[in-house]
Amino acid sequence: ESHNDNSLHSPWPFVQTNIIGTYTLIEAARKYNVRFHHISTDEVYGDLELDDPHSFTPLTPYNPSSPYSSTKASSDMLVRAWVRSFGLKATISNCSNNYGPYQHVEKFIPRQITEILESRRPKLYGSGENVRDWIHVDDHNRAVLDILENGKIGDTYLIGANGEKNNKDVIEMILKLMDKNPTDYDHVNDR
Repeated sequence: ESHNDNSLHSPWPFVQTNIIGTYTLIEAARKYNVRFHHISTDEVYGDLELDDPHSFTPLTPYNPSSPYSSTKASSDMLVRAWVRSFGLKATISNCSNNYGPYQHVEKFIPRQITEILESRRPKLYGSGENVRDWIHVDDHNRAVLDILENGKIGDTYLIGANGEKNNKDVIEMILKLMDKNPTDYDHVNDR
């Protein structure tokens, strides 16, 4: 389960997938003595203020703010405990927002593109000043492969692209790239 908003309406599937699912996978990896890599999210660290000059590091304290991010933090902790308690050969990565082909339409970028393709005006929550670090899925995959080949067992790696953009800039860029007026979207109340 990866869609944060859904976790606010129904947390239980996130507990099942992110906690119980991770437990099931790490137990299987332990039983068969195979290498395990756990892909998580930077949302376990909470939020940074827009003008905060700092970035998250592997030593940043966890500060999850939703059922989604708290279940992901829980799954990270399970992996760490299995490394220490049972010698599980595992690494963890916390990544920023992915985008790319075949991404589910519920995600921000494909949702905006779909709205435009279906002749509807895209929707922008609030002022659109929420900033996200965007990374293409292929770049994320290359980073995970590098961790699998060169990472140290038990370590956590942060994956990002230094691609910070606010939602307003992203939606306007999408509109422009699709030969639309970059201001052709509607503001709706923030969630």
